[in-house]
Amino acid sequence: MLLTENHDAVRVLTLNRPDKLNALDTALTRALDTALDEAGRDPSVRAVVLTGAGRGFCAGADLNEFSSLTPDQPEAVLERAALTARLQTRMQQLPVPVVSAVRGAAVGGGAGLAIGADLVVAGSDLKFGYPELKHSIVPALVMTGLVRHLGRKLAFELVSTGRLLTAEEALAKGLVNRVVEPSEIVPAALAVAQRWASVEPRALAAAKDLFYRVADLPTDAAMRAGRDVNALMRGFRS
Repeated sequence: MLLTENHDAVRVLTLNRPDKLNALDTALTRALDTALDEAGRDPSVRAVVLTGAGRGFCAGADLNEFSSLTPDQPEAVLERAALTARLQTRMQQLPVPVVSAVRGAAVGGGAGLAIGADLVVAGSDLKFGYPELKHSIVPALVMTGLVRHLGRKLAFELVSTGRLLTAEEALAKGLVNRVVEPSEIVPAALAVAQRWASVEPRALAAAKDLFYRVADLPTDAAMRAGRDVNALMRGFRS
């Protein structure tokens, strides 16, 4: 259900449940979490591409599994919630950068997964959004990422109405970095990842870590963090 392929220093992870639009059940969620962890610890991997097999990236949580995630099964509910929450922020915490290659449906947890990457390449057929309320589900674990990526008004519109954004709308709102033909998403993402792989890995890891830290720090604390990395980076050049 999760394919792994190496292109030199780039690892490509492919969600492989195309008959289910790559919906995230517990097994696939756990497999992806483990694969991302392995990629982050493997010194031969310098960048990651995340994509989905078939005509859609990811349709979010597998609703068929919800029948077993009920209040009378609290341990299963809490385990799945913790796993999903960790996965939503996992890619930004890795020392290597991740680009998601996204086409077709990227909704609910799939939308959160797409924008959880450091950079997004989208197909022109993208349908991005959060339709959970239509199924009487609250998009609780993906809401933090959405609000941090979008202004409040549009974020609330997407959550409360279930409206789906097109690729061009997502590009205009800064949710994706570029839009290509659906057949070109993986080659385009690979090109980005290969550029990352050509950079000194310690420098890129430090830049990524600092980027996300300063986003949540007051200005003075952010500048102090930048000063520390400025001193550290002197040892990166041969």
